[in-house]
Amino acid sequence: MKKPKWVIEKEQSKRAAAAETVWLFGLHAVRDALLNPRRTRLQLVVTANAREKLADAIAESGMEPVLSDPRRFAAPLDEGSVHQGAALEVKPLDWGTLEDVVMAPGAEPARIVLLDRVTDPHNVGAILRSAEVFGARAVVGVQRHSAPETGALAKTASGALERQPYLRVRNLADAMEQLLAMGFIVLGLDGEADSNIETALEGKTDRPVALVLGAEGPGLREKTKETCTALVRIDFAGGFGSLNVSNAAAVALYASRVQKPAD
Repeated sequence: MKKPKWVIEKEQSKRAAAAETVWLFGLHAVRDALLNPRRTRLQLVVTANAREKLADAIAESGMEPVLSDPRRFAAPLDEGSVHQGAALEVKPLDWGTLEDVVMAPGAEPARIVLLDRVTDPHNVGAILRSAEVFGARAVVGVQRHSAPETGALAKTASGALERQPYLRVRNLADAMEQLLAMGFIVLGLDGEADSNIETALEGKTDRPVALVLGAEGPGLREKTKETCTALVRIDFAGGFGSLNVSNAAAVALYASRVQKPAD
């Protein structure tokens, strides 16, 4: 019996994903990936100087590095990549399903970040750093319209990519509906919203919260806005009110944090 077209396409997509590899670069990103037991590591290229700086991590990983001349660095990186003499070929991390990640046991109600067409790897890397600092369970993007796991993203994340779940879903609105069914409050960041984050969460900080941020310029799509529990803004001083999306994510995570009672 001939397989349906959609089944064939799904199988091809899985095979392509299994074959995909990523080159991480930079001392910090490479060190953290070498020390991450979740990583499938394939090939390590280093200069003599970088090998010395990464000696402990290389020894723990058990990898045998390829020594390269710094003037003709052997890893296939984009021109201009600041590799600091270290590059590591890896498989992308598999964090499991959205439900697996956000419903894992935790000391506090879950906070996650959803990204609506945020494609700049430097922004996503910075958001991963903030998400780790503020204890978010995950950062979630869309498969076709978000930054994939790349060396540039990993370098900006400064190690957070190895510890902070970064998921990419097929459809953002469907993921939001799934979170709503799990009891999440889903807040979309919109500069023209009537309420701010603190007001929207007053008396509800014991609930899990998903913060949805759009790309700079176009912002959230209409379908995304319609699926949110509420639209909220970040209050600004004076007449100027605009933040880079990575900075907005950090502020939103801080504003949505669980308030500790005073001693």
